Amino acid sequence: MSGPRAVLVAAACAAVLVPCATAQAAPPAIGAPEAILVEPQTQDIVYARRENVRRPIASTTKLMTALLTLERARLTDVFTAAPYSASPAESLMGLRPGERLTVADLLRGLLVVSANDAASTLAIDVAGSRRRFVALMNQRARQLGLRDTHYANPVGLDEPGNYSSAADLVKLTLVLRQRAFFRQTTNLGTVTLHSGSRVRHLVNRNDLVRSVPYVNGVKTGHTNNAGYILVGSATRNGVTLVSAVLGDPSEAARDADTLRLLRYGLSRYHRVMPVRKGAVLASADLKYRDDNVDLVAARTVMRVARRGERLSTRVAGAPTEIEGPLDAGTRVGTILVRQRGRVVDRVALVTERAVAAPTLGQRVGDYLGRGSTRAVLAVLALCSLYLALMWRRFTRRRNGAEGPGLAS
Repeated sequence: MSGPRAVLVAAACAAVLVPCATAQAAPPAIGAPEAILVEPQTQDIVYARRENVRRPIASTTKLMTALLTLERARLTDVFTAAPYSASPAESLMGLRPGERLTVADLLRGLLVVSANDAASTLAIDVAGSRRRFVALMNQRARQLGLRDTHYANPVGLDEPGNYSSAADLVKLTLVLRQRAFFRQTTNLGTVTLHSGSRVRHLVNRNDLVRSVPYVNGVKTGHTNNAGYILVGSATRNGVTLVSAVLGDPSEAARDADTLRLLRYGLSRYHRVMPVRKGAVLASADLKYRDDNVDLVAARTVMRVARRGERLSTRVAGAPTEIEGPLDAGTRVGTILVRQRGRVVDRVALVTERAVAAPTLGQRVGDYLGRGSTRAVLAVLALCSLYLALMWRRFTRRRNGAEGPGLAS
């Protein structure tokens, strides 16, 4: 079934996906029997068709091979090429047994030309044997919550027990895309490798990376049983979409389905700026002074949102009065950014300028200038005047009483 649809995603997965609201534009018509399209920041599933169905995944198996290598080896490590017996149809980078290459170059061969000999070498050098590496692959799949994934080899050749789903492939890709090396490598149209016994010039098997400017990944796959597969990604105007199409009948159909999905997603989303650095969102009075200080956002927030969707902000914990001394940029509160009813970011609310401590004169002046203080002083003045008058009357009476006595 095509159209927006929610899928169950394990909490252990780094990228949790949630269903997207119905779009204004009709979903694209694609031919792939299984497909999915995801916007990572909102965690929206923009399109899904049989996204949890298990099926052979060909060389997209190498996504897990890449992840384990990145987690367990350094890019600068040097591995020795293992012997690999390939059939005529397999994709290779032409490794010679005993040849020494950096992990970075082996990964480039793995991801750019889907080299099976690179996959085998990485598996053996990382784990000691293909069998142990496959065990690690399945362990990692369980850790990531890839419930519809199981591996039988690190290469992707058709073999019972080697399968995944469109949803799981995208979840795995989102984990990998957190790594700059992976993003950069899968976005290469061509690459030159300098380690090893000879210089190698490789051309990316993903035609869309080489022909469509905004497409920046990710991985192709094909076997007779799996059909044509492509995990794709595209970024335009700060918005990224990740897709997967499985079981297409040809490269042309695979590429066309992927482009339809990515264009559909890119048309539905844009970046918005709910908070701009330096924007005045509150102010506070300066204690003992007839002045105030602006309270501003410490940084800019950019979020991906569906077109027409509104984000809200609320200031929390901001003081109404500040005494000082405070440096410029002192945090005094928090700006809460909400999207779809949940807080998606928190930004420091800071003083726009430095606030000096109040002087003694300002403290006294403020005290004397208060209405309550003036009232008290007025009462004290009246009391003082009253006491002075009473004292004067008392003095006169006393003098009058003593006068005749002095005259006698």
